[in-house]
Amino acid sequence: MTASIETPALTGTWNVDPSHSRLGFAVRHAMVATVRGKFNDVSGVLVLDGENPADSSAEVTAQIASFDTGSADRDGHVKSADFFDAEQWPTLTFKSTSARSAGEDEYVLSGDLTIRDVTRPIDLAISYIGASTDPYNNARAGFEGTAVLNRKDFGLTWNSVLETGGVLVGDKVKITIDVSAIKAA
Repeated sequence: MTASIETPALTGTWNVDPSHSRLGFAVRHAMVATVRGKFNDVSGVLVLDGENPADSSAEVTAQIASFDTGSADRDGHVKSADFFDAEQWPTLTFKSTSARSAGEDEYVLSGDLTIRDVTRPIDLAISYIGASTDPYNNARAGFEGTAVLNRKDFGLTWNSVLETGGVLVGDKVKITIDVSAIKAA
């Protein structure tokens, strides 16, 4: 813990603060570079049990239209029917199914990730960063997490073969999350 809130005080409902949280990703491009980006519109609710973390849960939603790599052309292509098809499936969601301790302030949050109406189980390695009271008297808790998934498992199969061999877009996607959550009153 980094400040004034003790672990049992984590018990309760926490709302993801979208202006201080990030759902990011990284994927190999042209087999030689990594493209990184994020979803700018993310919301979620954490129900935490500080005494028994296994009784905790999370639900998070990202708006596909908020997909952002810093390149409007690339972002438009990824939002199109070739990839996410944002018009037909405007959100991706994660709903936890279990949580377990993996060491001091380390957890594994298992759950169902849904992209393009395809739901697959994933495990997120989560680190509890700490908790404190912000200048506005809000109780805040911070978490970081990572996961790796195969985009093809979710129907994201578009690709292009390179003249030099290989493909334009890698299959493996690294997910990173940084969450600042505010305790509900």
